[in-house]
Amino acid sequence: MQKKGQFTIALVCVILGIMLAVQFRTTRDSRSPLQYQRAEDLTQQLKKSEQERNALEKLVRDLRQVAGQAATANETEAIKIGAGLLALQGKGVIVTVDDTKSVPQTGIKNPNLYLTKDEDLLKVINELRAAGSEAISINNQRLIATSEIRAAGAFISVNNANLSTPFEIKAIGDPSTMENSLKMRGGVIETLQFWGIRVTVQKQDNLLIPAFKGSLRFTHAKPVPDESKTQ
Repeated sequence: MQKKGQFTIALVCVILGIMLAVQFRTTRDSRSPLQYQRAEDLTQQLKKSEQERNALEKLVRDLRQVAGQAATANETEAIKIGAGLLALQGKGVIVTVDDTKSVPQTGIKNPNLYLTKDEDLLKVINELRAAGSEAISINNQRLIATSEIRAAGAFISVNNANLSTPFEIKAIGDPSTMENSLKMRGGVIETLQFWGIRVTVQKQDNLLIPAFKGSLRFTHAKPVPDESKTQ
């Protein structure tokens, strides 16, 4: 009787052990797909994050390239404007200079004193530049750093083009400042009018000054390397 009870207890223990083993394996098997799925999800998220990072890095590179191109384009445009290679428009003044129509004959040894000369135009141009003019033309000849204004027989040469009166000088800048500078007491206009030369100043809300049409040649001048870029 005692042996039978022990056998029964042992059998129950074996059955319980088998049941626990089966349950543990079932639980482990049920958790394994979840772990694999979780690992796969993490892998997909990692790939997606890497793709987004690569896309952002490409976007940053593209934006830097565009910004660099825009900066280069702006610098090039500024250089062309400063060199007079682009047509410009803006408010300013039109100064018309013309010879006197009646030269007094009595006691006049040199009637050319009453004619517009190259130095007269130079005085007007210098006064306009001192008053802050940003672009100037004479009879649609754009003035640049190498432009000449000189006598050429009965004409005045500007950019190797022979011009005659009346001379129409266009200047972009502050109209009031330039007009006041020209009309100041003892200034350019008063001096020219003393010799009978007619000078008028008209303010304009929108002037168009053409670009320089000549050629730029540098035979002897060479650019100096920028030392800041080599350091």
